[in-house]
Amino acid sequence: MNPQTTADGSARKTRPPKPDWIRVRAPGGGAHAETASIMRARGLHTVCEEAGCPNIGECWAKRHATFMIMGDTCTRACAFCNVRTGTPRPLDVDEPRKVAEAVRELGLEHVVITSVDRDDLADGGANHFASVIKAVRAAAPQATVEVLTPDFMRKDDALPAVIAAAPDVFNHNLETVPRLYLSIRPGARYFHSLRLLQRAKELSGDVFTKSGIMVGLGETREEVMQVMDDLRSAGVDFLTIGQYLQPTPRHAPVERFVTPAEFQALGSIARAKGFLLVAASPLTRSSYHAGEDFQRLKAARASRS
Repeated sequence: MNPQTTADGSARKTRPPKPDWIRVRAPGGGAHAETASIMRARGLHTVCEEAGCPNIGECWAKRHATFMIMGDTCTRACAFCNVRTGTPRPLDVDEPRKVAEAVRELGLEHVVITSVDRDDLADGGANHFASVIKAVRAAAPQATVEVLTPDFMRKDDALPAVIAAAPDVFNHNLETVPRLYLSIRPGARYFHSLRLLQRAKELSGDVFTKSGIMVGLGETREEVMQVMDDLRSAGVDFLTIGQYLQPTPRHAPVERFVTPAEFQALGSIARAKGFLLVAASPLTRSSYHAGEDFQRLKAARASRS
């Protein structure tokens, strides 16, 4: 970021202007409104809205939405995330049924389920994840299920409960490089998250594992390369890399906007390192084009077997 001089002579940083390649069309249209209506009718939350995803217009126009379970209030305060922080309400025991009904009404063939962090719960919400997966399976047996979970830190029995429910994809995002964890993801631990991904693969060799990072937070190219190597050592199949966008002035600033050419280069390097699938672009997000990517994952695994 470029320093500027303020009226009192001190230096301050200014946010870099948003480049043309990061701009998206505003959400709207009939299918978008219908998707919103289905969610509202059941009191469900989506990470698309709560986290201010730039792709919401495109995804909701296709009736694709990422369910955010266990409420809209997170027990952590990560510097990159726009989800509210505070004391969550008790779990809605009827939420699995509501999600399953919405999946059936939307006609989803691939379902992505994520959540807020629930450090207040003894199992971090793992059994609630399992209940939602089971309800979706019962209501839409043709659908594949992808989960994007918290790290379940200091909850050793949590991950087995989620894996026992047999999701098709287990995703947990590292988010950034280890050097930036204290400022960007202070409630988490880098090597704990790596171990979570590794254990998911150990518990179920059939599950695809997936993780993602943001760039533009001040990380170096060498640090990104190390994260790739760490993820491959943990057996992760699918890597997503996207541009960090500052949700509000209260959040961590964007240090720079990574060019599309740089994303293309990062994607090429990650594929050379052995990931089954890589999605790397300014607007890449964990659940962006998740259904199409799942089909590519299956094809990639089949081609290597």
